[in-house]
Amino acid sequence: MELSQRVQKLTPSSTLAITAKANELKAAGQNVIGLAAGEPDFNTPENIIQAAFKAVEAGKTKYTPAGGLPKLKEAIQEKLERDEGLRYELNEIMVASGAKHALYNLFQSILDEGDEVIIPIPFWVSYPEQVKLAGGEPVYVTTDESTAFKVTTDKLDGVLSEKTKAIILNTPSNPTGAIYSKEELQAVADWAVKNQIIVVSDEIYETLVYDGEHISIAALGEDIKKLTVIINGVSKSHSMTGWRIGYAAGDRQLIKAMTDLASHSTSNPTTPSQWAAIEAYDGDQTFLREMNKTFKSRLDTIYPQLMEIPGIECIKPKGAFYLYPNVKETVRLCGLDSADEFVEQLLETSLVAVVPGSSFGSPDNIRLSYATDLDSMTEAIRRIKQFVEERMEK
Repeated sequence: MELSQRVQKLTPSSTLAITAKANELKAAGQNVIGLAAGEPDFNTPENIIQAAFKAVEAGKTKYTPAGGLPKLKEAIQEKLERDEGLRYELNEIMVASGAKHALYNLFQSILDEGDEVIIPIPFWVSYPEQVKLAGGEPVYVTTDESTAFKVTTDKLDGVLSEKTKAIILNTPSNPTGAIYSKEELQAVADWAVKNQIIVVSDEIYETLVYDGEHISIAALGEDIKKLTVIINGVSKSHSMTGWRIGYAAGDRQLIKAMTDLASHSTSNPTTPSQWAAIEAYDGDQTFLREMNKTFKSRLDTIYPQLMEIPGIECIKPKGAFYLYPNVKETVRLCGLDSADEFVEQLLETSLVAVVPGSSFGSPDNIRLSYATDLDSMTEAIRRIKQFVEERMEK
C-alpha cells in the first residue's frame, strides 16, 4: 500500500526507539534504569481521580461540545486570570485532547503550504513534525549554552521572511529546562508585534519552576496578547499525562476554527477526563507545591553528581524536569564518534536509557529526566560515570 507523502516525510522518534530498546532489555530481565520519561512519576491526585469516578457514576459519559465543557472553560478562564493575570472570554478558549492536540489543531488552522514557523533549537520533537503535517516549513534558530538556550531577536531577524507566520516559544523548556525572564520575553514580544508574527506560547511546564518565575508572554500587553496563542494543560502540572486534557487560549476567530476542526476529527475531549480537569483547576492545589518541592530536591541532589562525570558541561535548569548536558567532550574522552553512539552503548552496556540530543536538534547533548525516584537517579549517574571512566582507561 502506498502511503501519503505527508506521513512519509515524518521523522521517526528516536525517543520511542530508545524506549522500545529499554523495554526489550527489561523484558529480558535486565535492570534497566530509564531516564527518558517525559511525564511525572507521581500518580494523579486522589481528589481528581474521585472527581472522574463521580462523573462516571452520575452518567456524565456522553458527548460534550467539541471545544470542551463550558464549566471546564470557566475553570481555565479563572486559572489564567489567577495565575497569569490574563482575562479570556469563553469563546477564546478551546479544550483539546491534550496540549499536543491543541498544537496540532493550531498549526492546521493557521498554516498554508509554504508558510514558515520559526522553531528555536533545541525543540520538543513534535513541533517540526506538526508544522510539516500542516504544509508548513520549519525554520530553525540555533541556541546553545552561550545564550542559556534562549533565542535572541538578532537571531530571529536573521531568519525572518515574508513567509514567516509564527514562532514557537516554550518556557519552561523541554528539553533544556530554560526559563525566559520578563526582559527576554519583552524583547521577543516587541519583535513579534513589530513584524506581526503569531507567538505559539507552550506553557505546559509552567508550574515546574525552581529558580525565577514563570511569566506568560501574553501578559506583557494587549498588542502581544492579540498575537499569542497559549498552549497548556493538566498533563505535567497535575500528573495527568494519560487523561489527555489540554487547552488553547487566544484570538476568538482562531479558537473557533480550531474547534470546528476538532468537531470533524476527534469531536469532544474525553468527558470524564474533562470533569477530572475541572477538579484539577478548581480543587486543592497543594499537590503542585509538593511535586515542585520534590523535583527541586532531586535536581539539587543530582546536578552536582552529574557534574562529576568527566567532560560533562551542563547549565543547571530552572524549570521542567530535565537535565540537558553537553557531552561532546565526554564522547571524545570515550573514543566514540557521536552522542548518539554514546547513548546506544550506554544502554547496551550500562543499562541506562537517556535520549540523544539529536532528537531535539542539538546532536552534542543528551536529555536525562529526573522524573524518577532519587535512588534510581543516583544509581544511573553512578553507572554513567563508571561507563565513561572505564572507556577513558582503555
